Amino acid sequence: MVVTATEFKTNFGKYLELVAQEDVFITRNGKTIAKVVNPQVSAVDSLRGLLKNAPSDLDPDSVREERLSKYEDHV
Repeated sequence: MVVTATEFKTNFGKYLELVAQEDVFITRNGKTIAKVVNPQVSAVDSLRGLLKNAPSDLDPDSVREERLSKYEDHV
């Protein structure tokens, strides 16, 4: 959901409840200035389904291990 900063301030409680279901993007003068996310949803969960050819068993530990192995290859 995209809302203006004024709308977000005016209806703060409403958007706190909404963030449990979806991310809230806050705009000012037509530009996104903030993103409010549910801390209980991991980045892996939010990306699952957006990544092409992503394995269905994608989990945070395997993503971390892959990232670290790529980092070690470059060091």
